[in-house]
Amino acid sequence: MLDLLIIGGSAASTAAGIYAARRGLNFKIITKEFGGEVATSGEIGNYPGTGMTDGIKLADQFKEHLKLYKADPEEGIEVAKITKQEDGTFAVAAKKDGADISYQAKAVIVATGVHPRELSIPGEKEFRNKGVSYCTTCDGPLFSGRVTTVVGGGNSALEAGLMLADIAQKVYVINKNAAFKGDDVLIKNLSLKSKDKVEIIYEAQTMEIIGEQFVTGIKYKDKDGNEKEVKTDGIFVHIGMIPNSGIVPDNVEKNPFGEIKVNVKCETNIPGLYAAGDVTDVPFKQIVIAAGQGTTATLSAVEYLNRLQ
Repeated sequence: MLDLLIIGGSAASTAAGIYAARRGLNFKIITKEFGGEVATSGEIGNYPGTGMTDGIKLADQFKEHLKLYKADPEEGIEVAKITKQEDGTFAVAAKKDGADISYQAKAVIVATGVHPRELSIPGEKEFRNKGVSYCTTCDGPLFSGRVTTVVGGGNSALEAGLMLADIAQKVYVINKNAAFKGDDVLIKNLSLKSKDKVEIIYEAQTMEIIGEQFVTGIKYKDKDGNEKEVKTDGIFVHIGMIPNSGIVPDNVEKNPFGEIKVNVKCETNIPGLYAAGDVTDVPFKQIVIAAGQGTTATLSAVEYLNRLQ
């Protein structure tokens, strides 16, 4: 029986694991793949103490920090469901390499993050990994010297546009709104790019992704309702995220977006079950905030475990 099981593999779970190790808990960190959304981020300049870095480097630093405490995350674990048992402990059903496995713990921290929201238009699923991508950091370099399209209007779309502007022949940015909703510095930097290099299409509703073996274009309706098409080799979708909250017990309180509701101590409405990072209803989705929540969740779990004794 573990004292604490931490589910997730990014900033929140790293901080939770460091504090669990320092408190001498019997714990594990399990995740499908370490890195999370941090690893897919481009340039990062707002995480204290790291200066200018990138997502892959920061994720590697997280893993190295855990190694200092012999708290290496167990990867390749797909969690199916968390159940609170009659004795107050938790059973966690999971799979590894297709085989059923389970964990038992007195307390659990859910730090499972988010996954990309899809456009839900014809052609999207058919051309996934055939020109459609949800990670510009991962797949952008494959489109060096080619025509690319970014769909979205927030920070991640702006960052994608900036990255592709440095390597692609041409970048279209399709924004359904009349203006971007990201940081001013990103909006300014994208606007400074050559108009021949970056073309922004506002108030456009994506309709269909087209192609043969690979993507060849994307159709959209402009603000006047006219259907148009952009010829493109790659489409990078950045329209928001969906929380990975389906594994928690059915009676865990969530907001209308599916985010797990937590209080200032990262407690859910179920004693012994905590949540941290982007999977929660914390208003600002930032790496440093996720790390702080991971710390808070472990310290709250320590208080809970002490009361059990």
